[in-house]
Amino acid sequence: MTRRPGTRDPKRTGAEVVIVGGGVTGLSAGFWLAREGVDVLVLEAGMVGDEASGRNGGGCSHHHSPLFAEEQRLWPLMDDLLGYPTEFRSERIRLAFSEAQMALYARAKINAEHQGFSTEILDTKEARKLVPLADENTVGGYFYHFGGHANPHRTLAGYAFAMEDHGGQLRQNTRVTGIRIQGGQVTGVETDAGFFGCDHLVIAAGPQTAHLAAMIGCDVPLAAARAEMIVTEALPLMPYGGVDGNGLYGRQTLRGNLAYGGGPHEWVETVPDRAPGKPSSPLMGGIANRLATLLPKAAHARIIRSWAGIMENTPDGRPVIDHAPGVDNVVVATLSSVGFGLSPASGRAIRDLVIERRCTFADISTFRLNRFADLEPDWRERLGWLPLR
Repeated sequence: MTRRPGTRDPKRTGAEVVIVGGGVTGLSAGFWLAREGVDVLVLEAGMVGDEASGRNGGGCSHHHSPLFAEEQRLWPLMDDLLGYPTEFRSERIRLAFSEAQMALYARAKINAEHQGFSTEILDTKEARKLVPLADENTVGGYFYHFGGHANPHRTLAGYAFAMEDHGGQLRQNTRVTGIRIQGGQVTGVETDAGFFGCDHLVIAAGPQTAHLAAMIGCDVPLAAARAEMIVTEALPLMPYGGVDGNGLYGRQTLRGNLAYGGGPHEWVETVPDRAPGKPSSPLMGGIANRLATLLPKAAHARIIRSWAGIMENTPDGRPVIDHAPGVDNVVVATLSSVGFGLSPASGRAIRDLVIERRCTFADISTFRLNRFADLEPDWRERLGWLPLR
């Protein structure tokens, strides 16, 4: 991302709050803190948007999360709050190709209705009318009157620019190499560009979160996986761009491209350095085949780009947003591969933990680190989350 000129003192180093990680979670937290007048500095090892935060399906529909209600409240407001476009579009359609899939996708309907959001059940005819690129191979689906999707890269840029507009700082290509602790508190971080002092530290560095948290004696169990997406040439716009199903997630962009991904992930070793994410043709072929089943009338579309990025996953698949045990002024945050959609709410929750010491708008007790206190040492082997040899 190109940095814009600002009014910051070029000699100033450090900040009240230093956030390690310039992905969507770190930048959202930086925005919410800067909006409150907090002096905040975000450090990013590479360029923001180069990994999963800037290239994902763009979904905003995490009905299973305690942050769901706040996610749904905030997304329609984000363009105005940030002052920059996110390309958010509300509502979402999920197509099913068997009765088993219809039953599986009903979970979203049940979870959302418990929280006051409505869903329509679609038959084959209704589904094809709403999704012109679908065909009679679908048995029906669901029209969720909640959720939606946004443009990941524009949203990420919006967080960064809005944070800077409120006085926050962003330093790209600045890698953290160490963390200083004195008297049970973090006093700053060592980087390849020098030392940056702080009163509070937020570690929100995606797959590198575990490595960085270990520097302060904090164990965050994470497994890294390489996920892939494909982008097709532009097609005629559908009435609703947020269409998924058949194990895929994604959207149709405002230009008409289909941007889709969805497992299986390729598990990799978690390494301290930035892990490469190069596309893999076997994965790309599987995604393309499932997309052709999801939207048969788009089967002729050429794939013009593919991307692979490294995502982090906790053993139970739920995020971690918690104070680091034993270090009073550190917040650790990892969203376990669902960071983009939850980012408006997760950034606000991190802001709360830094300023208020607790989340003021939702019960996020299920995000605490102590739930892993009795985790088996061989948990990755038990889950089968091991790299292929």
